[in-house]
Amino acid sequence: MTKSPTFYIFHGDDDLRVEEEVGKLRAKISASPNADLNTAEFDGPQTSVGELLSAVMAYPFLSDKRLVIVRDLLAWITRKGAGETGKKAVEALVTALPTLPEWGRLIFWEREKLADSNKIVKLAQSDEHGFEKLYMVPKDSTEWILKRARETYNVEIEPAAAVALASVTGNDLRGADNELLKLIAFVNGEHPITEQDVALLTPYVQEANMFEMVDALAEGRAKAASTLMYRLLEQQEDPFAILAMINRQFRLLLMARDHLDRGGAPKEIGSALSVHPFVGEKLAKQSRAFNAAQLERIYRALHDYDVKIKTGQIDAKLALDLLLAGLAR
Repeated sequence: MTKSPTFYIFHGDDDLRVEEEVGKLRAKISASPNADLNTAEFDGPQTSVGELLSAVMAYPFLSDKRLVIVRDLLAWITRKGAGETGKKAVEALVTALPTLPEWGRLIFWEREKLADSNKIVKLAQSDEHGFEKLYMVPKDSTEWILKRARETYNVEIEPAAAVALASVTGNDLRGADNELLKLIAFVNGEHPITEQDVALLTPYVQEANMFEMVDALAEGRAKAASTLMYRLLEQQEDPFAILAMINRQFRLLLMARDHLDRGGAPKEIGSALSVHPFVGEKLAKQSRAFNAAQLERIYRALHDYDVKIKTGQIDAKLALDLLLAGLAR
């Protein structure tokens, strides 16, 4: 019979997933009698290893389990500058953790990725009483959103809608989850979540207009590109943000063009650039309207305008007008 772990390490910057995993273990303990009396939480930098071990080894009061949760202790005792005190703390844990009593459950909740060489991480990976799991925020949250909708909420979201939502929330997974819950309530099971739903309930329209504007520029439709740019300015007053969006898009286009010129397949652009396949398809299509030299000139021009705006040499809106006129030509 496989024994349950007695000590756990959950680490990484995906605090939403870590919080959920800790919550699941807490819920199991909470089902036991007198759970509150047998649960303790500690702030790692303010806690000694001796105090922590005493808490988890204490016999549970009128219950069969004792739960102890400590935040950011391992990062603290293994930080640069921890010195001899940190080394002794690590060695004390290495010695004690494999021998924790069966009733003890000790959770290390770390809000950053611990090094692979960390002795406690290696112990959790190798010891039969340990468990370790890393949760990192993905570079592109699209796949996370698709999986979250399907596996957590049993709801379908179209790939284009997931891309749209990812463009709004970036790497803020908690924000993405909140927006996803709003969308789920909005569609109310009547149909899969669509790109139109995302545009209706979130600021996604800006990103959609950006794709349209770049399409217009790539196709030489200067009037349409200008209209879309001013629509963006109306939605988001800060011209610096608009310039940043244009800069990001042309940086991706330059990378996509380079991928194609090196013989890469268009369908592989998504994985090569760490973006969703849907975005990869858009970049493949748009990059065909430019050659590498053109994209390099555009990228340099974007940098020059950025410098001139920030040094007061040119008004931001005028710079956007000139940039757009140059790109349209």
